Amino acid sequence: MDDNDSLFLELNIDNDNFTFASSVLSALSDAEAELQSLDNRLSETLETIKNLTPECDKTDYALSASSGALCGIIDIFLVGKPGESPIGKITDSWFENRTKDFAKLCCPNKDNSTISSAIKNLEEKFRIPYDQRGAGDAASEIFDLNPKNHHFKSLAHNPSLCGLFFSILDQFTNTSHFVSDGELISLQDADGSFELRGSNIPSKMFCAFVNWIGHLISDMSGSSSSKGRGMGIPSPFWSWKNDVIAIKRKLNIPVSQFDKSASELALKIYKEGYDVRFQTAQAIPVFINEMVVRLIYTIRRLIKYFSYTTKENRSFSLMWMSCEPFSNETVKRMLTVAHGTFCLIDIGNATIRGFATGGGCFNVTEFVMRLNIVGVGRFAISLYGESKRGIQVYNAKEEVYFIAREKIIIIDYIEGLKTLSDVYDDQYLLTFIDKLQNSDMYIEAFQKTVMLAKKRNVPEGEILNAKSDIDSYFCGGKRDV
Repeated sequence: MDDNDSLFLELNIDNDNFTFASSVLSALSDAEAELQSLDNRLSETLETIKNLTPECDKTDYALSASSGALCGIIDIFLVGKPGESPIGKITDSWFENRTKDFAKLCCPNKDNSTISSAIKNLEEKFRIPYDQRGAGDAASEIFDLNPKNHHFKSLAHNPSLCGLFFSILDQFTNTSHFVSDGELISLQDADGSFELRGSNIPSKMFCAFVNWIGHLISDMSGSSSSKGRGMGIPSPFWSWKNDVIAIKRKLNIPVSQFDKSASELALKIYKEGYDVRFQTAQAIPVFINEMVVRLIYTIRRLIKYFSYTTKENRSFSLMWMSCEPFSNETVKRMLTVAHGTFCLIDIGNATIRGFATGGGCFNVTEFVMRLNIVGVGRFAISLYGESKRGIQVYNAKEEVYFIAREKIIIIDYIEGLKTLSDVYDDQYLLTFIDKLQNSDMYIEAFQKTVMLAKKRNVPEGEILNAKSDIDSYFCGGKRDV
């Protein structure tokens, strides 16, 4: 083989092809790793969508709605409104017993056999300066404070953070703060004989907090001088109306007419007996609805588990995973249906009673007293959860869409890399160089050059197909020189 033949070989190959082929293989490996990562992300996202999607069937929906309807009927006939509530009488009795139990715990050496004596003992034990009842007090002449409204108007009697703040403030400063007719009123030197126990600020803060809790418990069932049911502490929901007025007055923000009207409405229903005890009675059918739905879910899934799982494959952990009624989306959807049905019946009943007792107009007070605030609040929580899950599912589906598009791009890229890899994977064909240089197997080596030229898409007219073509090519080159 002469120098002209070696020159011909150099014309058919590119020394950089080996480096390019190596780069193609490296890019192909990276692309395949990226594709695997996308597959993992897609699987995780699809699993998230599955976990967020409830698997309720028609029976689940029917049973949930039935539970809500049944508890709605209980609310109408057994809760009703203050003064006409069979369940309310039960909760009143329960609070009286708990007050006497607390009095026995705090004052074991005193007579706590009756609710009146128990309340009196607790009032002496947890003495505070803001307990003006209005009867014989100067406050009765200043802003119409009386035994029927002093728990509501006194800010420190509110079972809220604002109530705690004013209780501690009043105990430290021996004052008493009230809200009346949209105004914040402060009585200075409210109790001349009051003294907050404690030797330093932290101990006084602790004693003030304990006094607030103890006095609230003593007022759960009314005051020691109450006759009959007594006026308990206001509902946490409605007591915020006074808190809002107090905060606005402290910040010099004008109090709106809506704030005043809402406070007047809250005071009106409070005088009718709408206090913590009655709101506890309202919570009972809501709690029953919650428990019934979770029990229905558990029983149905438990039956299905034992029906479709063989004995040898059963385990407590698997059974619990299949029927636990707390963290899965199916039972949450069932609760939304149940509480929604409950609220539909409750609001419908309250609306009808509002029109029926309004004498030709809508009786707002009757509507509010019969409206189950606890049920509405629980349904609002369910709706919030549904909205949150809906947004999460929407975002997850969007991510699936973008992952799918990215996968298509990566797959096309990989196919292109495979094509390039196949075109430049010519190590076997390039062995013709050694064969031509180190052996006499010219024919086989030459055939490889032809195959390589065709694979590289060299035009047919420019391929050297025979030994005579080679001689002619190089001879012609010599003549040109």
